Amino acid sequence: MASAGRLIAVGDIHGCKNKLKELLDLLSVRQEDTIIFLGDYIGRGPSSKEVISTLIELREKYKKVFCLLGNHENLLLEYVRSPDELLIPYLRQQGIEAFLSSYGQEDLSHLHELTFMPEEHVEFLKNLELYHIEQDYIFVHAGIMPGLPLEKHTAMEFCEVRDMFLDSRVEIGKTVVFGHTPFELPLVAEDKIGIDTGAVYGNLLTAVVLPEMKFFHA
Repeated sequence: MASAGRLIAVGDIHGCKNKLKELLDLLSVRQEDTIIFLGDYIGRGPSSKEVISTLIELREKYKKVFCLLGNHENLLLEYVRSPDELLIPYLRQQGIEAFLSSYGQEDLSHLHELTFMPEEHVEFLKNLELYHIEQDYIFVHAGIMPGLPLEKHTAMEFCEVRDMFLDSRVEIGKTVVFGHTPFELPLVAEDKIGIDTGAVYGNLLTAVVLPEMKFFHA
């Protein structure tokens, strides 16, 4: 009889290709596993292009790989939809130059077109999910707004909420697994699990296997 697959979530990668590959080696992902990446694949770290390529390869190799939208991807896509120059300072704060450099670009002049990216990378960004539900868990990049039904959330709320979510109890009958807010060690509470452990800041890239609550770090 085939063994049951594991439910795995992976925190914010931010262009840290080497840590991602090390973590995947530690996890030894199997075909029956379900693996959810919580967003923020790009920016700050040196290898955004390689990270996206790796995630695309994983989705082609395994049946149940889900990739969520992070605030870094969301802001980039917002700039693509409406190339508002007022967004440039925020993109710079998010390390957009490192993203561009990974694709061999030196300035922002073609950023709103994404013509420097392979088409499959553009499609990857444009088709990222806002959230994902498996078993007793909801996976999302940043969190959820207290009292607001999931279907009424905007992409920005899913990707940007912080204090309102962290300071409130989740009342939707599922544990929220999230990234976005970096912790030195994973945050484990009765209603939420935070697994952004600041890989791009020199700390760890974290994955959690549920419901066993087994953590892997690279």
